[in-house]
Amino acid sequence: MDDNVSRVDRERRVSPLNLPNALTVLRLILVPVFILLLVSGAHSARWWALAVFMVAAYTDHLDGRIARARGLVTDFGKIVDPIADKALTLGAFIMLSIAHPWLWLVTVPVAIRELGITWWRADLLKRGVVVAANKGGKLKTVLQILAIWLLLIPWDLIGASEFPLGLVAKIGFALGYAAAVLALIVTLWSGWVYIAEGRRLQKSAESQS
Repeated sequence: MDDNVSRVDRERRVSPLNLPNALTVLRLILVPVFILLLVSGAHSARWWALAVFMVAAYTDHLDGRIARARGLVTDFGKIVDPIADKALTLGAFIMLSIAHPWLWLVTVPVAIRELGITWWRADLLKRGVVVAANKGGKLKTVLQILAIWLLLIPWDLIGASEFPLGLVAKIGFALGYAAAVLALIVTLWSGWVYIAEGRRLQKSAESQS
C-alpha cells in the first residue's frame, strides 16, 4: 500500500488523549470563532479573524509534527485532522465567497472535491482502511491556506491609505486571486490522485479475495 494508506491499527495502544489530537480539536473549536468574527463585520474583528485563522492553520502543522516526532499518530488523528482542515478551509472559502462572489467559482469545486474525498475515506474506514493525507493533499492544503490568508487581509482598509499602501493592496489582492486559482488546480489534481489510489486498493483487495 501507499504510505498514506494503511489498515486500521487495532494492536497499537496509543491513547487518543494526547497533545496532537488536542490541537486538532482546538482547530475545530476555532472555526466557529473565526466565522463569528467575520460575520460581525467590524474592522477590528476582521483583523482578529485573520489572527484566529493563522493560529488555527498553524495547529495543522504543529499537531502532525508533534505526533510523528513523539510516536503519537492515532487513527483518531488520521481521520479527524483532515476533517478539521476542511472545516477551517471550507468555512473560510464560503465566508470569503460571500464578500467576493467570483470566488464561488473556486469554492464550489473545492467543496465538492473535499466532501467527496471525505465520504470516500469514511467508506474505506468501514472496511478497516485508513487513508491519510498524501503529498498532493498536503500541498493543496498549504496553497488553500496561503490563498485564504492573502484574501483575508483587509486590503480595502489598507488601500484607503496613501499611494504606496494603495499599490501594495492591489498587489495583495492579485496575489490572493492567483493563489486561489492555483489552489483550485492542485486541489482537483490531488483529488484525482486519491481516486487513483482508491482504485488500485480496490483491485488489490479483489485479487486477494
